[in-house]
Amino acid sequence: MIRRSGPGGSSPAKKIAATEKTPINSVGQDALCTIFSLLGIFDLVRCSVVCKFWYKIINQKKLLQQFCCKHFANHGGLHDEPDISKKPWRFRLEELVMEHQKLSLTRGRVTIDQWKGHSIGVNQCRMKMGTILTGVGDKVMRLWSVESYKCLEEYSVPDTVSLVDFDFDESKIVGLIGTQLCLWRRNGQRSIFPPRAGTFPKGLCMRYLDPEAVIGCEDGSIRVFDMYSRKCSRIMRMHPGPVTCLSLSDDQFVFSGSSAGTIKVSHLSSDACVTTLRTPDITGIKALCYNPRSGLVFAGSSAGYVSCLDFRNRRKLWELRVSPSVLYSLGHMQNDDSTLVVGGMDGALHVLDQKTGEGLCSYVMDNTAASTSSGTVERRKGRRLSVDDYNSLIDKIPRTARPPVTCLAVGKNKVVTTQGKYIRLWKFTGHEL
Repeated sequence: MIRRSGPGGSSPAKKIAATEKTPINSVGQDALCTIFSLLGIFDLVRCSVVCKFWYKIINQKKLLQQFCCKHFANHGGLHDEPDISKKPWRFRLEELVMEHQKLSLTRGRVTIDQWKGHSIGVNQCRMKMGTILTGVGDKVMRLWSVESYKCLEEYSVPDTVSLVDFDFDESKIVGLIGTQLCLWRRNGQRSIFPPRAGTFPKGLCMRYLDPEAVIGCEDGSIRVFDMYSRKCSRIMRMHPGPVTCLSLSDDQFVFSGSSAGTIKVSHLSSDACVTTLRTPDITGIKALCYNPRSGLVFAGSSAGYVSCLDFRNRRKLWELRVSPSVLYSLGHMQNDDSTLVVGGMDGALHVLDQKTGEGLCSYVMDNTAASTSSGTVERRKGRRLSVDDYNSLIDKIPRTARPPVTCLAVGKNKVVTTQGKYIRLWKFTGHEL
């Protein structure tokens, strides 16, 4: 499904489809094939989901397959992998997407659109389905459009409690409020779990994978709640100290980090610990991210280290100190096993190679006046720094220009961050395949 265009204009796919008087399938197949052959790979993918008629043409003519084969032939892929024709074209398409993502994050131009989304600051964000959910700084969560930056919906938090963490899907928002869970329907209806069923020791973090919400608690336990029965279905005692961060996999593995620097892996079907992963850095773990495609676990620490551990082989692959101070958040685009984006106290975005741990580059916002402004949204330029430039220049950039990155979420050619009072959308452009 193609989203409505924002202030930046429409893609070629939308321009082709945007006609009120001419039916979408009135253009002949030969004409459409000619038009489609002139498009880039990502616009061609967008066209393939406009309607069944377009999908049929693109699929029957094997336009995506031809593009993939042509691209890899031009870049030496056919010589390096003689069996390319035997591989599914969708697999090759995924490789193209990841290649484009890496080029955009490391070589493309960056612009930053920022706006004040909350009255007293914001330090949590989630990005899904073309929307951004932000909150925790005040008594309200807000859902924003990624394209227009308009506030689509608001969800109020009860006055007597504080919002700690949240997650959402297409129909509901699940929030951790003190020692209870709260559920907001997308139609605005709010309900708090009954005290006896939904109360637990102080919760510090939460992740949601329908139909279960998983909560990391101050007493070192992990509590699993069924969102339909509204009862605690499992208590897993994993750590001797507080559980500081969580990550879930689609196959129901739970990765939990602690203030003692250990990572415990458990499964939603059992109370037992599957394995323990240890990082060389003994300081507390502040952020966790699991990549199901590669089986790698990434951890960010209080001392500025990022560690990569191989879950399948139970071993450490690499460790890198990317910042002199605490790292609060890290992530990658879904299914991307090439790049990792990290943010923390230093206010910079760091891009790493997932496989090797090599620091590819860092980004900060240019400390100049806004280049453009539209209502409450300001557009600024981003500045890319090499590893050497970062080490020599970061302390010379005023702290007011780089407030801490308290949370981030990574999408296609974009990263959303929460920094002080601002929500920032970093857009990376300039590299086409």
